[in-house]
Amino acid sequence: MRLLETQALSIHFGGLKAVDQVDVFVDEGEILSLIGPNGAGKTTFFNLVSGFLRPSAGAARYQGREIAGLPPYRIAAMGLVRTFQKTNIFSEIPVRDGIATGFHLTRNAGIASILLHTRRAQAEQADVDRRTADILAFTGLTPWAHQLGKNLPYGKQRILEVAVALAASPRLLLLDEPASGLNPTETNELMALIRRIRDEKRITVLLIEHNMRLVVGISDRVVVLNHGKKIADGPPDAVSRDRAVIEAYLGRGFAEGAPAHA
Repeated sequence: MRLLETQALSIHFGGLKAVDQVDVFVDEGEILSLIGPNGAGKTTFFNLVSGFLRPSAGAARYQGREIAGLPPYRIAAMGLVRTFQKTNIFSEIPVRDGIATGFHLTRNAGIASILLHTRRAQAEQADVDRRTADILAFTGLTPWAHQLGKNLPYGKQRILEVAVALAASPRLLLLDEPASGLNPTETNELMALIRRIRDEKRITVLLIEHNMRLVVGISDRVVVLNHGKKIADGPPDAVSRDRAVIEAYLGRGFAEGAPAHA
């Protein structure tokens, strides 16, 4: 099943074509990486499909429904959930409370019910507590559950961002540079988690990433943007040997087997 599809999706800032007629699709059950040099339009593309920007032209459909122009909260409630590059959003509250905030999209009890501590509110809170514990265990964050987010090792802070997104019950999870700043050990941990998110949680993953070891290691397919345009789309091995991709982004060393730049 095709979860997300864009057709000629574009946004212009004055004379700058940040995303220019981009056609991208994401099928259910795959891990798709979106790569390209800085300024290629990757995060702008995320902002368009998650509702933080309105396109100048083109279409974006999620599960067959047009979403271009919808507000972010409505798109997230439909199951298209994203993370951001910043890691300090939940730095001043305990880890378990940060994850629990992710469940607000699925809570039905009104503010009065919560304040009066009604039976309905109590039942919802018990469900949130249980699901929060499940996510803590799934992401390996249980030992840090009662620590402030800012006190976690940096790699665990990146995992926390993913955990909060999982609490919003995504069907399609958009990860914006999840491996940024991670060391090799932390990157391996993240790679294993992303695979488990797809394989065990049955959540489709679309990620922006510069770490090519991670991209090649987990992606079913790779899309490459350059100057706002799509220049390649295919399996990692094929994309890494594409002449246009090598010239625009990867460099000849990568094609010859040398480590890619992060």
